[in-house]
Amino acid sequence: MAFRDIRKSRKVLRGEEIFLLIIALSLLAGLFVLNLHLARILPGRELLFLRWSAARAFWVEKTEPYGAEVAQRVQLIAYNGRLAYSDEFPFALSDPFYIILLYTPLALLGEVVSLFSSSLAPYFDFNFARAFWLFLSELALIGIVLYSVRLSEWEPPRWWFPALFGFGLFGYFSLNALAVGTPSIFLTFLYLSILLALRAGYDELAGGLLSLATYQWEVGGLFFLFVLILIFSHRRWGVLIGLAMAMFVLLAASFLANPGWGLPYIRGVLSNWYRTPFLNLASILDVWFPAIPFNLGAVISLAFGVLVFFEWIGAVNSSFQRIFWVASLSLAVTPLVGFAIFPSNYVALIPAFILIISLVWERWSRNRNLTTLFVFVVASLVPFGLYSQTSVVYNRLYTDLLSVLPPLGTIIGLYWMRWWVVRSPRTWADQIGGRS
Repeated sequence: MAFRDIRKSRKVLRGEEIFLLIIALSLLAGLFVLNLHLARILPGRELLFLRWSAARAFWVEKTEPYGAEVAQRVQLIAYNGRLAYSDEFPFALSDPFYIILLYTPLALLGEVVSLFSSSLAPYFDFNFARAFWLFLSELALIGIVLYSVRLSEWEPPRWWFPALFGFGLFGYFSLNALAVGTPSIFLTFLYLSILLALRAGYDELAGGLLSLATYQWEVGGLFFLFVLILIFSHRRWGVLIGLAMAMFVLLAASFLANPGWGLPYIRGVLSNWYRTPFLNLASILDVWFPAIPFNLGAVISLAFGVLVFFEWIGAVNSSFQRIFWVASLSLAVTPLVGFAIFPSNYVALIPAFILIISLVWERWSRNRNLTTLFVFVVASLVPFGLYSQTSVVYNRLYTDLLSVLPPLGTIIGLYWMRWWVVRSPRTWADQIGGRS
């Protein structure tokens, strides 16, 4: 039978297809309405409010988006009506201006609606923007799960997908990231998209996506360096061309819109960096081990840095599963090498978690259901257990454990399964098609 193009043979949708489409649209609409309700009652939102306020400050208020006024507005939300203390994070805007431009549609939504109906404009306020952000973030979390399964080269039974989607959407760190409005959800989705583009040989696309990862180094700084090592090792110059072209467009647009954003941006970065020593691994260890005569945190951070560097070198000519393993390790190690620690950024650990689950499933073929389920339940419940110990009455021990244990546990889990990844003899070039 000759092949027929369905686009030519069918001009209308069938009844059951229309029914499924209506159901899907109804579910999406219901999800958005739920997000709109949650946006009005959920605490948090400070990180989204920072970027939203900065975009409005520039376009609507005609003031400096990197100024102290924007930071103080966010501090009042983050610290329950007061400004930040000297040892607390100041929430100074430290994103390059081309990233702030991406928030412009959310910031100007009310103004655009007011052009058509001034009575409807008040409904399209920050809460509406937050609801839309939540909606997109939830879709990105689903994408993170799907991409992680794909990159781990795992074919789980269908019944595993609801569990994985549940973890991706309702895990502690996902809920935390959704509440505060961190861009780490989209950054994690972006990191996985870069890996998929590299594996498929779409070098220019990978470079373009990489341009959007040139900030928030406390989330993906080591991942960015690892990708650069892969690019130079395999002479994938197309990635650099795509990166350069995308950066040129982004920088040109940002400087045309706001020619003077460079110095205020640097001041914002330095302001946040100045508070980093109070929020990193070294500051946590100094509290619990004050008698140690040397900087224990610096030693551990250096050790992790050396460890991940050797893993980068070892993964250059390995299978893509090992590439994904090292990328996941890089995301897990990043909070422990001196950057400021924010648990809301730990949504970037989801790919590593799914990779560990997939490797446990592959290794223990006899008792895979029981073993995999045990690992899944422990990883899902422990963060909630730690949070429950400090949610009502502040407890420094559990708060610090919630900051340190997740990346540390992820690193241990990855090394627990390391041999299962390293043993594959396939080369990276074989996996991605050998494009140069």
